[in-house]
Amino acid sequence: MNVFGIRFAPLSIPFHRRIETFAVAQFCILFVVGGIIFISLTIYLFTTSYYWFPLLYCVWLYFDWNTPSRGGRRGNWMIHGSLWRHMSNYFPARLHKTVDLDPNHNYLLGFHPHGVMAVGAFMSFATEANGFSLKFPGIRPTVLTLAGQFGIPFWRDYLMSAAVCSVSRESVDYVLGECGDKGNAVIIVVGGALESLQAHPNAHTLVLRKRKGFVKKAIYHGAHLVPVYSFGETDIYDQLPNPEGSKLRKFQIMMTKIMGFAPPIFHGRGIFNYTLGIVPYRKPINTIVGKPIPIMKDTSPSSEKVDRIHQEYMDALESLFEEHKLKFGVDAAKRLTFL
Repeated sequence: MNVFGIRFAPLSIPFHRRIETFAVAQFCILFVVGGIIFISLTIYLFTTSYYWFPLLYCVWLYFDWNTPSRGGRRGNWMIHGSLWRHMSNYFPARLHKTVDLDPNHNYLLGFHPHGVMAVGAFMSFATEANGFSLKFPGIRPTVLTLAGQFGIPFWRDYLMSAAVCSVSRESVDYVLGECGDKGNAVIIVVGGALESLQAHPNAHTLVLRKRKGFVKKAIYHGAHLVPVYSFGETDIYDQLPNPEGSKLRKFQIMMTKIMGFAPPIFHGRGIFNYTLGIVPYRKPINTIVGKPIPIMKDTSPSSEKVDRIHQEYMDALESLFEEHKLKFGVDAAKRLTFL
């Protein structure tokens, strides 16, 4: 049914599709406005007779502040929750491996592209929605995201109960070194905030040429580097045109420098309509885990060594893209663009 240009969903939608829509909607709503919701709730409770609850939480938060940089606090109930399988089936989203990962090594996986919300990274590595543990037995994944998200009451606990931690240097050092285990893998969305501004449908533009810190960390810990490409990640939302040099892009870059994250102006569909909202479109996401690049531990790598391995990583990522692009609907003439 179309009303004033808005196409509404019919009442006859199968129940499983409604559950899938709910699963993805709760994640997206919390991602976009979760911080405002949780901070507002905390402030409100301070003005009621339940003031003791946020007060106790703040005391606990003081002592728990470093947990996101010390491996987090994951919960199997969250990671294995059926909600994530429904979310994965919404698109659908799938995880594909090209080779096995030896649990006798540690790994640093570079995830590309960021998209608007890096949905593929969350589903494939922070949860068991796509069967990570079955595909890569013995590997313990940890998705790293902006440290600022762990300053938001309750939202930080939501993230940590999945396999999500801070992307701080301390966090990388802990997972890949200090915890003393093998079979650990950190997943870093390398392009970060600036790359989210490139997230337009059918775009394959990566902010990577100058991003070398993750390579240096991998060398420092002797963690094998693994390129990961998520086909469809940029197709699930429409973003307002913001070409390089435009006023909007300049404003977004300025806000990124101030806030630490980019404010893409995007839309998808709604919960009950197909035209406008923050729920992503039902378009497939296929995340491909490539072949590891073996890395020898070197606590003082030269800049030349970092540059060489960084170029090797870029070449491997480009080869991964070229090998799989036709299978997932990318035009043969399309190439990766590195910024």
